[in-house]
Amino acid sequence: MSLRLLFFGTPEYAVPSLRALAPDVVGVISQPDRPSGRGRKLEATPVKATAEELEIPVLQPERVGDDEALEWMRALRPDLGVVVAFGQFIPKKVRELPPQRLINGHGSLLPKYRGAAPIPYAVLNGEKKTGITVMRVEKEMDAGDWCLMRETDIGQDETAGELSERLSVICAEALVEAVRQIEAGSAEFYAQDASKATLSPKLDRSFAQVDWSAPVDEVLRRIRAATPWPGVDVELSPSGKRIRLVAVRAGGEGDPSPGAVWLDGRLSIGAGGGWVEVVRLQVPGKRPVEVAEFLRGARLQPGEQVVGT
Repeated sequence: MSLRLLFFGTPEYAVPSLRALAPDVVGVISQPDRPSGRGRKLEATPVKATAEELEIPVLQPERVGDDEALEWMRALRPDLGVVVAFGQFIPKKVRELPPQRLINGHGSLLPKYRGAAPIPYAVLNGEKKTGITVMRVEKEMDAGDWCLMRETDIGQDETAGELSERLSVICAEALVEAVRQIEAGSAEFYAQDASKATLSPKLDRSFAQVDWSAPVDEVLRRIRAATPWPGVDVELSPSGKRIRLVAVRAGGEGDPSPGAVWLDGRLSIGAGGGWVEVVRLQVPGKRPVEVAEFLRGARLQPGEQVVGT
């Protein structure tokens, strides 16, 4: 007999895990729908949309520990809860509701990068490897005992968004294996070494602020870590063009002045000790394009300079 699963998740990152576990999921809990886009219309969370497609019951409480939510979950008689990027604190009365409690698929090799944004911080800090840790959900964030880890290399030019997409698939595979082990009674849980814990707090727009005088490698990591969100936006002067940097690489020679723009059929921005070559960019309100397409119609002027991020 398969375990009856409750699934807690909200963003696109959690969708592969929901799909992988769907045959055994008896109910889904997601964050409430929020206004999105220029029209500020309510938009279903990716997990809610997927659950409805799969015809799995969905609940979207403002607080997952409310009495109404608890009653809804108890009625489903779950054996185990699975959490992937849910986005709410889960209180003890929810954590202990299923007999097998709750497990979480976290996007780092714990205890490194506990918190809401492990993937961007791994990219920002130049980590060579990261991965997925499946651990029990406890009161302290991401501090529970773990039962399974999956490791992967971080690509040299990989953005946080690209890495997140890969890790979402690895997370799904890891959770399927962890659920199988728990069902078989073979899962072994190990305590984390709290002395080695590091934090990755929730991102805000300040995370995308670039110091162009910093070493070029640091600037490249900052841009990749902030892509796709919050996204590094720059303004060029004197043209006044605003662009979002979507893909970048090291390029050019010499020691440019910070923020200087070099145009030679390419678009490069000066940083400490080198150039950041922009490969893809996005003008506000338009689709991302290769730099060559942007330059054909941009009418940039000699002596352009980055004046803001």
